[in-house]
Amino acid sequence: MTHLSVNVDHVATLRQARLAGYPSPLEAARLAEAAGAFGITVHLRQDRRHIQDQDVIDLRSAVDGRLNLEIAAEAPMLQFAERVKPDQVTLVPERPDEVTTEGGLDLIARGDQVRRAASRLAEAGVRVAVFVDPDLAQLAALDDQDDVTGFELNTDAYTRVSGAKAEAEFAKIERAAERGLAAGREAYAGHGLTVANVGRVAALAGVSELNIGHSIVSRAVLIGMPAAVAEMLKAMRPA
Repeated sequence: MTHLSVNVDHVATLRQARLAGYPSPLEAARLAEAAGAFGITVHLRQDRRHIQDQDVIDLRSAVDGRLNLEIAAEAPMLQFAERVKPDQVTLVPERPDEVTTEGGLDLIARGDQVRRAASRLAEAGVRVAVFVDPDLAQLAALDDQDDVTGFELNTDAYTRVSGAKAEAEFAKIERAAERGLAAGREAYAGHGLTVANVGRVAALAGVSELNIGHSIVSRAVLIGMPAAVAEMLKAMRPA
């Protein structure tokens, strides 16, 4: 069974729009877990545009499942993760002017930086994953990253196309998952997934977790978090 980790970043986005005390990412996380989510994901950005340090601290003590913290492989972010000790850190690329994460980590160009970051986190007792594009060269670059135990495949390109192009993008995801799994790492996937396109990704052999945020939070605005999580879980399960 493929698990669901709900990203509650955009609950914080709504809160930060008015600098109010609500809505609460912590309450959203509790509702998501009660509705069947396996865990909670948050991206603590360097510009703190949505999730704040205190959100992560509060979630660390409240989340029953896996708390997955996405951060850039930069010293201040690593220091924070070492202090808070989430269940898992996923290292992601980050640009100040991007609207959302635009692609996977370039493990070929930034392998040494990722290796140093993963070593620090592993020494602190934190599991480490990386967010990567479904590119076999990037998966091969993971082979000498001994402290990286998992990889999250970027599904964005697959979610943006249809027909033959979607088939080609899905084949990339499938091959990349097989390559990473063969090396003994856990496989996850996410980015751009909705109830309309999640089914096939959820059915991929060996992919143990999907990280989904924007579409769930968007639906939650209309139908509530429990219903939005239940809707996604239903879409992830084959009929």
